[in-house]
Amino acid sequence: MALETVSLGTLDGVTLEADVIWADAESGTARAFVVIGHPHPAYGGDRHNHVVRALQWAAHRAGCHSITPDFRGAGGSLGEHDNGDAERLDLAAACEFVAMAEDDMAVVMAGYSFGSVVAMNVSSPAIAGWLAVAPPVAMMTNRPTAANSHRPKRLLLPRHDQFTTEDALRAATADWTATTVTVLESVDHFVAAGAEDACSAALDALLAEVL
Repeated sequence: MALETVSLGTLDGVTLEADVIWADAESGTARAFVVIGHPHPAYGGDRHNHVVRALQWAAHRAGCHSITPDFRGAGGSLGEHDNGDAERLDLAAACEFVAMAEDDMAVVMAGYSFGSVVAMNVSSPAIAGWLAVAPPVAMMTNRPTAANSHRPKRLLLPRHDQFTTEDALRAATADWTATTVTVLESVDHFVAAGAEDACSAALDALLAEVL
């Protein structure tokens, strides 16, 4: 996989570091650009997390480009953590990079844990759908932007998630449009096994709906 590290500038003037993984050139035009949010930086989350890597791998396998910024205050990015509010600008900056790199390409907003909640609160006409891995219901303090969109949402919930039960997630998303919840058996919130296959299957299903 061809990886390039780039700098992004947010609307509020924060400089971020991000990894871009380009689809193989021999596969022709990429199918979509996957923007990926990482888990909570206060608990060690950054763009090098193994579930983030699984999402990057799934994107590459599906013939998509991907971009994964370190949120403000994490890893190589400047700024300060803002509990998911200003972090929306970080993923919006990634969307701006996509628009400059691949005009008119569909965007899939994806993320793991904290990053999935941030991703579901980003709005752009280019977004074709959302993929959320282990979204913590407790972090959804407001109704996510994605909830009312007609565009598809795929949510992956670990069976033994320490932070969210299946009942809680299904109740929280009961009135969301175009939403599919899939339970990942035999794993907890940290998805220590099977993350690549689970992310790949969910992304393939999402792409089949939107492309």
